[in-house]
Amino acid sequence: MTLKIAELHHVALRIAPGPDASAAALRFYNDVLGLESDHVHWDRPGEGTRINAGAYAQIHLVPGVPKPAHATGEMDLGAPHIACAVTSIDEAQSELDRLAVPYRVVHGRLGPASRRLFFADPAGNLVELHELGTCRCTARAREGIGQARVSGTVLFADMRGFTAVAERLAPSDVVPLLNEYFSMLSSVTREHGGTVFHMAGDGLMAGFGLPRPADDASGRAVSAARGMIAGFGKLAADWKTRLGIDTGIGIGINAGDVIVGDVGAPERPSYTLIGDTVNVAARLVQRARAGEALFSLSVKQSLDPVPTGIVELPPLVLRGRTRPVEIYCMESPTRVDFRTVAA
Repeated sequence: MTLKIAELHHVALRIAPGPDASAAALRFYNDVLGLESDHVHWDRPGEGTRINAGAYAQIHLVPGVPKPAHATGEMDLGAPHIACAVTSIDEAQSELDRLAVPYRVVHGRLGPASRRLFFADPAGNLVELHELGTCRCTARAREGIGQARVSGTVLFADMRGFTAVAERLAPSDVVPLLNEYFSMLSSVTREHGGTVFHMAGDGLMAGFGLPRPADDASGRAVSAARGMIAGFGKLAADWKTRLGIDTGIGIGINAGDVIVGDVGAPERPSYTLIGDTVNVAARLVQRARAGEALFSLSVKQSLDPVPTGIVELPPLVLRGRTRPVEIYCMESPTRVDFRTVAA
């Protein structure tokens, strides 16, 4: 019998102790690599930070000074290592015993019945094993759900006039512009406590208070929209100067119940948001002018206090709905009408 490794779940990396080193590491993984921190579930002070690396793995940043094995006689469990999930920790432990591989057992860190096995490969690299379902490295495990209905706020951002730009420029010139654009949107989303769920074409979908509840989710989304419009204004001015192109950004926001979880083929699921709340937000972004953020009555009712600069607009009849939807916008002096698609 051999060990039955099911998945690679995390890679642990050592960082220097202290808040400055931790902040520098977070800036690198958040801003350079564009990865999200798992703020919700890594709540042990002094024990590091978890970085979500897609739906199926994490990077664990562990602060501290390496402990020489000869000084303690024990493995340094905070040392850099890889962690794999096995189908049965009992079978894994029995197999290590059969193979006479020395290991250390850690009990109870991931639940009452859980245990982890640590051992070294021939080069001295540390390996961790734990049983499937007893860790929080995957998106499904972090949320404890396959799909679930939760309340939150959904934001869509979409570029205006970019189709014409893409027709004029070579693909090699378009990609850097999109990278700048999505980096700015992702950074603003993180700054306001949101989560990016999807990026495609020139559009982004983000959730606030999703997948976990958050105070003032709608307020965070509206503030993020302001930041996105301001950030895009700087990008657009630079692109106008360098490339002579005119672009804008439109935003749609809606609040309510959504389904959050894995959707799609079993071999390649997508962790995303679906439901009527999402659909309305998507319709609103289609109707938003460049430099404009449209949001629904449910968002306005959630704002406390209601920020200045909110303007009520005539109700809209959105595609797929028979009744008009009450909408509002944040007034912006940069609004330009690139709107050509009916919602």
